[in-house]
Amino acid sequence: MKQNFATILLLVIVAVAAFFVVKYLQESTRQTIVPLQHTINAQQTQLSDFLHPTPTIIPDPVTIIHDIQALARLETIQYSVEKVITAETGQGTFSFLFGDKILFVAHGVVIAGIDMSKVTPEDLQYQNGILYVGLPQAEVFVATLDNQKSYVYDRETGWGTQGTQDLETLARQSAEEEILKAAIEDGILVQAQINAEAFLDRFFDALGYDDSVFQTK
Repeated sequence: MKQNFATILLLVIVAVAAFFVVKYLQESTRQTIVPLQHTINAQQTQLSDFLHPTPTIIPDPVTIIHDIQALARLETIQYSVEKVITAETGQGTFSFLFGDKILFVAHGVVIAGIDMSKVTPEDLQYQNGILYVGLPQAEVFVATLDNQKSYVYDRETGWGTQGTQDLETLARQSAEEEILKAAIEDGILVQAQINAEAFLDRFFDALGYDDSVFQTK
C-alpha cells in the first residue's frame, strides 16, 4: 500500500515537473520567436523600401522670379470640364507586340472674363444721362488640368515593348487643348461677356449711373 502511494506520489511529482518544464520551454520559445518575427518584419520592410523607394523631392533653394505683372482681370465664368482622351502608338496588325495605348480621364478648369486693364479713359463717355462703356472682348484666362482628379484609367502595352515614355504627357497636353476647345464651342466667351456687362451694370448703377450702354471694342 505504501509502495503504491509512493509510486503515485512520484508520478504526480514527475507530471508537475514536466508541466513546468514544458511551460518554461513555451515561454522561452515565445520570447525568442517574437523578436525574431519583429526582425524578419523589419528586414522585409527594409527590402520593400529598397525595391520600391519613396521619391524624395528636394527643391533648389534658389528661386528666380523672371517677371511681375499687375493684373486687372474680371473673371466672370468658370467651366469644369471632363474629357476622355485616348493616346496610342504602334496600333495595327502587330499592336499586341509593339502597341501602346492609354485611356486618360481628364478633369479641367477653364476661366474666362474681361481684362479691365485694356479699358482706357476714352472708353468711358457720359452723354445725355447715359454712360457709354467700351469693353474689350472676353478672353480665356485659365485652361488647365486638375491633376488631383485626372488619371490614367487604363493602359495596354504590347508584349514586345515597355511602352512609350512620354505617351501620358502627350495625352495630358491633348487633354488641355480639348478641354479649352470644348469650353469655347459651348460658348464660354459669349457668356463671359454677358456676365461682365451684368456685373459692371450693377457696379456703375451703385456709383449713380442709372443707364449704362456697353460696346465691345
